Amino acid sequence: MNAMLVVIVGIIILIVGYIFYGGWLAKQWGVDDSKVTPAHELEDGMDYVPAKAPVLMGHHFSYIAGAGPINGPIQAAVFGWVPVVLWVLIGGIFFGAVHDYGALFASIRHKGQSLGEVVALNIGDRAKKLFLIFSYLTLVLVVAAFASIVASTFVGFNADGSLNETNASVAMISLLFIVMAILFGFFVYRKGASLTIATIAGVIGIVVCLFIGLNWHPIYLTSSTWMWIIGAYILVASVAPVWILLQPRDYLSSFLLYAMMVIAAVGVIGAGLTGADAAHMDMPAFTGWYDNLAPTGNSLGYVFPALFVTIACGAISGFHSLVGSGTTAKQLDHERDAKPIAYGGMLIECALALISLAAVSFIWTEYASGEIVTPTQVFATGISRMVASIPGLAGAQGTIASLLVLTVSVFCLTSLDTATRLARYMFQEFWLKPGETYKDATGFKAILCNPVVATAITVVLGVGLGMTGYSKIWPLFGAANQLLAALALLTVCAWLGNIGRNNKMFYFPMAFMLVVTLVSLFQTVTSKVSVIAAGAASDWGPYAQAILGTLLFVLAIVLAVEGCMTIFGGKKPAQK
Repeated sequence: MNAMLVVIVGIIILIVGYIFYGGWLAKQWGVDDSKVTPAHELEDGMDYVPAKAPVLMGHHFSYIAGAGPINGPIQAAVFGWVPVVLWVLIGGIFFGAVHDYGALFASIRHKGQSLGEVVALNIGDRAKKLFLIFSYLTLVLVVAAFASIVASTFVGFNADGSLNETNASVAMISLLFIVMAILFGFFVYRKGASLTIATIAGVIGIVVCLFIGLNWHPIYLTSSTWMWIIGAYILVASVAPVWILLQPRDYLSSFLLYAMMVIAAVGVIGAGLTGADAAHMDMPAFTGWYDNLAPTGNSLGYVFPALFVTIACGAISGFHSLVGSGTTAKQLDHERDAKPIAYGGMLIECALALISLAAVSFIWTEYASGEIVTPTQVFATGISRMVASIPGLAGAQGTIASLLVLTVSVFCLTSLDTATRLARYMFQEFWLKPGETYKDATGFKAILCNPVVATAITVVLGVGLGMTGYSKIWPLFGAANQLLAALALLTVCAWLGNIGRNNKMFYFPMAFMLVVTLVSLFQTVTSKVSVIAAGAASDWGPYAQAILGTLLFVLAIVLAVEGCMTIFGGKKPAQK
């Protein structure tokens, strides 16, 4: 595998896809920059706040990226580099970017509300309730997982009781980022500071935060203590106005992600030019239809559906639709910004996925043997060694590896409070009729839809699950995420058809993702039932996965039938 050639050619293909296919989609769907976006029409200073395109791109990309496009391609590399590259490029351009762009566009044409509202107006209220329940519970699982992950990266003690200075540094830097973001938001949105000047100051601030955090980190706390602190933080952060924390923090954090991608690209190109890739990259093009390699000790199974479930954020991920129709749609300044932010953001993720593949290929022998298998460590080790192969940079390997791991860790906190805010939106919309906001609710619904109450319920459920055993049901996340993608594609397809726009570009992607999901869920349920029948279930995990997997399977069938009745049977007219 020539990593430099794969990455460069891949990026060129992604750019061509953005220009031509993305531009064609905008024309087919009727993107109209003269229309007032919900961020302006419903501006409330809390959730609906117009953001300049670069700022919103920072928020959107920070949440949809993070560790996702790194983990998936590295784990799926067991099938060889050709299947991974093909799915990232084809899936990214024709599946994932269409999915993200469509979800965002549908939301801004429905007052910035979630896809649940789009489902209600275009498929039916029952479908909306099912969709929101599924989305909300999945987000609670995400909150649980990320709260636990963040706490584990912050915990100040090793297993033997000694101080863990690396984790303390990550915690300190994350806390400093929060303070800096609040200052950035205050000066830009309340004092009218120039975005350019504020950005320069912010980037300098990032470097200062890194320097301080790496050299001064006095906070050492246990995992349970951090879980309580994280719970309190996301409770406040998820109800605070987006301009004071979410927008500025994600915008500034995105520069860390961009820097990580630049360093990685330098490493890939440098290794190619110096010939280091030829000496190290012996990753096979295709290993076979079944994962017999299993470097982690657990086989992914057959290439179908495993490849398409494992590589989510690097090709198509259902959670992107929740971000686009949740927070991004409420901050979009102009309709023209939807294409670069949603379609373009997804393709940048695809580029990161290709770079991640190059990283694992550089240390393929160690990965295949099971010596280095944790995706973050694989990425950091591979990229840092590539950079170190460039003359004069050999001594930078350790520093670069540490900074890459740190960058990925920082984004877990970003994803955590955004997921909590999205879950709050879902919880509120469940109790409301189409067109209503939480301010229109009365009686007990007014209490449940109150932003603080809705967020508190989400935090208690998420953090509580994170402290008790979310890992027992986490294996279902991959299938649940791709089921969400299939349902999002189906929903946007139904809406476009109802308003008389071309929706045929959704037919194959939504059918394919639905089949992928159903096959994956069937495999999971049957395997867990076999474990239970053999008396090998050591805890409640297999039972929970079998039951929840069955429910997800039925949910997929029900929503698919109702959606197809709308798309192909003209079941219900839509509101434009």
